[in-house]
Amino acid sequence: MAYTYSIDDPAKNSKRMLAFALVVLIHVLFVWVLASGLGKKVVEVVMGPVETRLIEELPEEDEPPPPPPEFDTPPPYVPPPEISIEIPVDTGPSTAISNVTSERPVAAPPPVAAAPKPVEREVVRTPPTTQGKGARATKPEYPPASRRAGEEGTVTLKALVSENGRATQVEVVKSSGFPKLDEAAVEEVQRNWRFAPGKEDGKPVSMWHTFNVTFKLED
Repeated sequence: MAYTYSIDDPAKNSKRMLAFALVVLIHVLFVWVLASGLGKKVVEVVMGPVETRLIEELPEEDEPPPPPPEFDTPPPYVPPPEISIEIPVDTGPSTAISNVTSERPVAAPPPVAAAPKPVEREVVRTPPTTQGKGARATKPEYPPASRRAGEEGTVTLKALVSENGRATQVEVVKSSGFPKLDEAAVEEVQRNWRFAPGKEDGKPVSMWHTFNVTFKLED
């Protein structure tokens, strides 16, 4: 087998090294320009500022509506003229003598005297009482439970006394404080009491009468 040896020329090798170093230097310079921002400034100087404009889309204009139809304007209303015709009235032949009627004024009637007002007479009223003729006021029976409990007091009653002196309605105006005493007083008045009836102008009438009934343990 045969072997071939090549011997490089020193001058060619030096040129290659110089070219390689130049390429490396260009790359290093390019990287430095990018890192320092100098390349952007150079581009802005060379290209100049770029102006950006937004173009708005204009809406399409609608076609205007057709004009309204023209109508003939009616002539203004003119009212007809009013014509008045005066017709002379025949009053007959005029005479030189005219009848004069003299009217005497009618005298006004004399004023009618107002009727005198009736004199209101005060009604004399006499209230019912337990002291008159035929009157009777008995003591109510003391309730045993109230006597044992020591209850005592005064109850105020209001009775409607009829014309015959009986109490048709009895109401408690003020309680004695003990319901059993109040009930005993009402029952006794309705059952056994008699009044001299109230009167108006001396006539017996139904009338309300207020009075007291007292309960004491010593009774």
